[in-house]
Amino acid sequence: MNKRSILIFATVSGFCAVALGAFGAHKLKELLAPQMLSAFETGVRYQFYHTLALLFVALAAKDNKMLNRAATFFMTGIILFSGSVYGLALSSVSGNTWFWLGPVTPIGGLCFLTGWFFLILYAVKK
Repeated sequence: MNKRSILIFATVSGFCAVALGAFGAHKLKELLAPQMLSAFETGVRYQFYHTLALLFVALAAKDNKMLNRAATFFMTGIILFSGSVYGLALSSVSGNTWFWLGPVTPIGGLCFLTGWFFLILYAVKK
């Protein structure tokens, strides 16, 4: 994966995290149960943390395998972890919660951990 692709994903993800956070804070407060609103906010928070990590990787990346792997796992984690949490929370509005997304969330969490592991390897080898 090249530096430009990582940077584009990170900037779009950051934009979406801000928009989703504002949407959650202003509109979803009226629609979601407190537990689902909290879950939604967790999705936004983790998306933001890993967007910042991606920006670091994009700025540091120079065709380094470890950094590219970290970026791939962070991006996958954002999609799987945060995406599944958003889906669970938003689907609860209709009363037909997509519980099948529940098992996807920990897979996204494992992707985040794997991304951090590759950053550790990069740091140790540097």
